Amino acid sequence: MSRILSVLAACAFMLCAIARADASIVVTVNKSTQRLTVEVNGATRYHWPVSTARWGYRTPNGTYRPERLERKWYSRKYDWSPMPYSIFFNGGYAIHGSYEISRLGRPASHGCIRLHPNNAAILFALVQEHRHETRIVVTGDRPTPSPEVSRPVRRTHSRDFQELFGPDEGYYYHYYYAPPPRWRGPY
Repeated sequence: MSRILSVLAACAFMLCAIARADASIVVTVNKSTQRLTVEVNGATRYHWPVSTARWGYRTPNGTYRPERLERKWYSRKYDWSPMPYSIFFNGGYAIHGSYEISRLGRPASHGCIRLHPNNAAILFALVQEHRHETRIVVTGDRPTPSPEVSRPVRRTHSRDFQELFGPDEGYYYHYYYAPPPRWRGPY
């Protein structure tokens, strides 16, 4: 009788060990905040900035499973752009690394979800290990520029143009989407 109990205890222990080995992974992309969150077994493990579709393109909302994983991939549609650590989830849409890290945190892609290459490598390894237990959830809408970000700017032509046509000629107003305050590059 004790031998049967010990065998049952051993089987129960192995089943618990197997259940712990299968991790439930949820990758949530919020287009409104341009953030990606990775949850493993219900606990948040990673929180990274991303870039989703810019104006004129779209990143589809929904719940997906990883369809294909490619460690090295190049976009056939967009000038053979590198897409390291690609996790394809909806046909040609993927979560992948991007070398344009200065644009992370705001919409910049043609529809894919861009990550820092180091973060993409971490996510790729995690999804590759637990591919069948992974869900990808894309939510939100692209962020809208706030009034303090979208502002009129007065532009002018050169001094020679003003001398020829007068000081009030050649001015025009142009509304543009200003980059976040941390960006210090030219317009």
